[in-house]
Amino acid sequence: MIEPLLPPWPEKSPGPQPVADRLCLQGILYVVHTDIAWQLLLLELRFGSGQTCWRRLDR
Repeated sequence: MIEPLLPPWPEKSPGPQPVADRLCLQGILYVVHTDIAWQLLLLELRFGSGQTCWRRLDR
């Protein structure tokens, strides 16, 4: 339901392969639900880093 609302990812963006939108969305929801700082989002949860989720939210 949310996928049509997300902006398209550039075809030839530099850098590593981006984290999947679904995982970033789960990371964003986790941070909002638990009320933790973005920097405290653990990589072991596999949502991507807090900075990655924050940038995707901002985008």
